[in-house]
Amino acid sequence: MIREEMIALTKKMVEIPSINTTEGEKEIGIFLENYLREIPYFKEHPEYVIVQELEDDKLHRRNVFAVLRGEKDGAKADTLVFNGHTDTVGLEGFGKLEPYACSPDLLAEKMKTVEITQEVSDDLESGDYIFGRGACDMKSGDAVFIEIVKSLSEHPENLTGNIVLSLNPVEENLHTGMIEGLEVLSDLKEKYGFHYIMAINNDFTCPLFPGDMTNTIYTGMVGKLLPCFYIQGKETHVGQCYEGFDASMAAANLVQKINLSQEFTDEYAGEVTYPPSVLKMKDLKPWYNVQTSAEALVYFNYFVHGASMEDITDKLLQAADESFAEVAEKIEKESQWFSEKTGQKLQLSDLKYSVFDFAKLEKQAKNCSEYDAMYADNLIENEIKKGTDKREVPICLIKYLLQVCNITHPCIVLYYAAPYCPHNTLRGKRDDLITVIEKIAAEVEQEKGVTYRFKNFYPSLSDSSFLKIDDSKESVETLLHTFPGFEKLYPVPISLIQKVDIPAVNYGVFGKDAHKWTERVYIPYTFDVLPDLIEKTVAYYL
Repeated sequence: MIREEMIALTKKMVEIPSINTTEGEKEIGIFLENYLREIPYFKEHPEYVIVQELEDDKLHRRNVFAVLRGEKDGAKADTLVFNGHTDTVGLEGFGKLEPYACSPDLLAEKMKTVEITQEVSDDLESGDYIFGRGACDMKSGDAVFIEIVKSLSEHPENLTGNIVLSLNPVEENLHTGMIEGLEVLSDLKEKYGFHYIMAINNDFTCPLFPGDMTNTIYTGMVGKLLPCFYIQGKETHVGQCYEGFDASMAAANLVQKINLSQEFTDEYAGEVTYPPSVLKMKDLKPWYNVQTSAEALVYFNYFVHGASMEDITDKLLQAADESFAEVAEKIEKESQWFSEKTGQKLQLSDLKYSVFDFAKLEKQAKNCSEYDAMYADNLIENEIKKGTDKREVPICLIKYLLQVCNITHPCIVLYYAAPYCPHNTLRGKRDDLITVIEKIAAEVEQEKGVTYRFKNFYPSLSDSSFLKIDDSKESVETLLHTFPGFEKLYPVPISLIQKVDIPAVNYGVFGKDAHKWTERVYIPYTFDVLPDLIEKTVAYYL
């Protein structure tokens, strides 16, 4: 019965197009609140359904929490958190099937009329998958949690501890739901004396290679940084192209050096992160002209397992320094060739350059008499009011600091921008939790005929990153000093994360093609095996 309820709820949730940054994110929150309030336990205890509307949110999105308090033996403080996100990515890629993207049964029928791969066709014909945007990532995971809480709430006298269900929007870009939801988790801890044992996420898991049907349990979360490089060059007319220092050329060389480079991967206990990927590269010319670029911006996605911010920053600064040196060398080499070829004596630009991180530049500027702290602070505020992209807001401040320091020669300034996701893992820190999970997984393997593998880090960005932080105090300080406008642009409450401090794992539904138009969740594992794994965990701890 609970299996069918999970499937039905999954489909109902998919039918609400809760695409990130749309009204649908509010609608899914309203739906979930109403659904939970219809459960008899929460009718009896309405105060245990908590709705937190996000602060200053134009879409009025909300976190929805439900608290199930155990009653056996007077109830203990031990508490498990079930957390899942309720938003999805957009419908790009569905093409002419877009009108059916959020209608699982109808979409499955319509997919038979378009060209699909043999694997998708086989999965479609098997009847073992639910298709649709959010089916795998991760409305099925939310449905599993909700129906388990509903089932357990029928007999709270059997529980010695508590469960907090946390359903959060805005996971697919800035994680605002979970970040603001930390206040509720902290308040519950204070109000009821909860001791958070562990948080379980049900975000999607998938095959790690073609034909892979092994299920993966992740005992930690990858971290994410967004290192940005502002490049100040020296513009010149294209008819005197050797007399400048093209910022776009330096940006391109940085991409060549950092993008997909194994040198910037982070290995921890034998697991290696994906390398950095460039997310944006552009010059900052506001209109067309025949000058080379005076300014450019490039930023990267950078995954972290355990490296310190100090080491990461040093590596990135070294890359910037090497990149500038290589560009200067190329300009000199090519100009010599041109001079020899044409017999034309060239007037080369002074190839002096500098590389800073934001903290170093700001410190230098603050020692100058021209520096105006209030003016600098207002620059950030004004850019935010103008609606400037969060990644680009700091540029106005960096340009001001360079002016104060009278730095007009070519330079690169490294800074960090939103979003920032902390990394955390149980390995070596909470091996006792891993031991228990491994024991429970072994029981499920024997009973259900599945196979589990364990990995230290969930490889996709996750709300669970914000439940615990493994960075040292020094590492956090390095981040904050190199992240312009942190408190205004992306105020991750680091002290609150450290206070709540919930070890996080990802059990996860199993499916394929998350974020693709062929997204689908595998029914036999997600609704038959996964609930057993979760219920055994509850039974062990509560």
